[in-house]
Amino acid sequence: MIRVLIVDDSAFMRKVITDLLKKMNGVEPADIARNGKAAVDYLAAHDDIDLVLMDIEMPIMNGIEALKQIKQKYSTPVIMLSALSNKEITIEALELGATDFVTKPVNLTAIERDWTRDLERKIKGSQMKKNERLHPTIERDKKLRREVALKEKKTDVELNRGVHALVIGSSTGGPRSLLTVAKALPRKSKVPIFIVQHMPKGFTKSFAERLDAECGPHVVEAQDGMMVEPNTVYLAPGDYHMTTDGIKIYLNQEPKLHGTRPAVDYLFKSAAKAYHKYLVAVILTGMGHDGADGMVEIAKNGGYNFAQNKETCVVFGMPRAAIEKDVVNEVLGLDEIATKVNRIVR
Repeated sequence: MIRVLIVDDSAFMRKVITDLLKKMNGVEPADIARNGKAAVDYLAAHDDIDLVLMDIEMPIMNGIEALKQIKQKYSTPVIMLSALSNKEITIEALELGATDFVTKPVNLTAIERDWTRDLERKIKGSQMKKNERLHPTIERDKKLRREVALKEKKTDVELNRGVHALVIGSSTGGPRSLLTVAKALPRKSKVPIFIVQHMPKGFTKSFAERLDAECGPHVVEAQDGMMVEPNTVYLAPGDYHMTTDGIKIYLNQEPKLHGTRPAVDYLFKSAAKAYHKYLVAVILTGMGHDGADGMVEIAKNGGYNFAQNKETCVVFGMPRAAIEKDVVNEVLGLDEIATKVNRIVR
């Protein structure tokens, strides 16, 4: 049972969330707190909370200040409740270590089923790393470690043939990981970089601006028909799948794939056709298996695949899925990936 502490200054919001959690299998609303200070004090007195679901704007102590204190003292995952008006603050929360966020529903009296499913998926996904540690699939993990050890013996020789593009996919924990990669990029990139981060509409523009502030190459939220240029990072906008033919970027609103739009597989598969053996792909932390099928296509076309290792992932789902398909060339820690990416694009 996942015990959740609900932190919000709105009594109505606390009631709505409490009622929703009671309907989720394996989830229990443990208690409530009316502000960030009350949440921090509660965690100091209780060691049975598995997740904090916390508002950003609150009196006495806001969600950002509470998050900082929680991450300093505890390993408890925190999911932020965010309003569209708090886009920049939400991105800051992710950078500070929030596991994920959900946008507050516009109409609390008629919450959409998709919103409830998304909240449940994120709550349960926040516990995946702990569950793997407590209940490891021993034989599968041994097999993965053997495969990873063999693949990590490969050298950079396979990349010394010229790279024409880099694609990156990420989900839960991705914003913080992407910022690490962005900070390591050289002042100029000889190739275009395409990123799909699972993030809802309204937040990707702020995230692109945050990445741009840390990045040598220019970072933009992609637009349909945009010409592909070197030394530019293209971030897929929320609620749109992004593809490329190597000349232009195309956006579409085809049905959600793996429950999300944008989906990594759309980008990876299109880039595999466009760049063939001159493509390098990176799959970072995230729930589910988005990106794995795309990496299969990249491998078939002669491209090179990296995956983030289990130890540095918030959730190992997406990298694991790609590794299990035997299409990942190297599995590395986040800092090692950042270093590799720097070498590849310079």
